[in-house]
Amino acid sequence: QVQLVESGGDLVQPGGSLRLSCAASGSIFRFRVMGWYRQAPGKEREWVAFITSSDITNYGDSVKGRFTISRDNAKNTGHLQMNSLKPEDTAVYYCYVETDYTTYWGQGTQVTVSS
Repeated sequence: QVQLVESGGDLVQPGGSLRLSCAASGSIFRFRVMGWYRQAPGKEREWVAFITSSDITNYGDSVKGRFTISRDNAKNTGHLQMNSLKPEDTAVYYCYVETDYTTYWGQGTQVTVSS
């Protein structure tokens, strides 16, 4: 069983930055994919970004060029650096990891972008 704990969510002004973290209970180097989704109130869940075990990254169109995903295998932690934040980035952000057999999810962290 893998447990994921997100942190770093906060209230930030438009144009600001935040860095989300996702701490895994097990070694993340064995995860095929580590990534992030988000869900805003009244909206469907939206995929944000992922990074593979080979460090291949991919981003949703709405965050491309502003967000950067990374992973620190030594610390079993993933990160999502979010720059140039916009009010429409307001959402609960969920970390996930994929193994060959299943997907694990964190409990989410709230990001609010508002002046």
